[in-house]
Amino acid sequence: MSSVAVIGTGYVGLTTAVCLSELGHRVSGVDIDEEKIAALQDGKATIYEPGLDDLLPKNLKSGRLKFTTDYNQAIPGAEFVFIAVGTPPR
Repeated sequence: MSSVAVIGTGYVGLTTAVCLSELGHRVSGVDIDEEKIAALQDGKATIYEPGLDDLLPKNLKSGRLKFTTDYNQAIPGAEFVFIAVGTPPR
């Protein structure tokens, strides 16, 4: 399967990362928020989405899903990069 980096771990990024890993892809979720990354690394969802509380720890344990604050660790080896950061208001 593919290696994927997902930049941003909000609603769109986190659900994308977890679902892609559930499909068998190797996924790195990247965010600048160190506290959020620490929670995600511990398998604690930072948002509510049905099924996320089960799929997040399952895919962390499988090794298909990981989280980091280091873009240089996640992006160079990725075949695909999804950018899922908030759109700034005008």
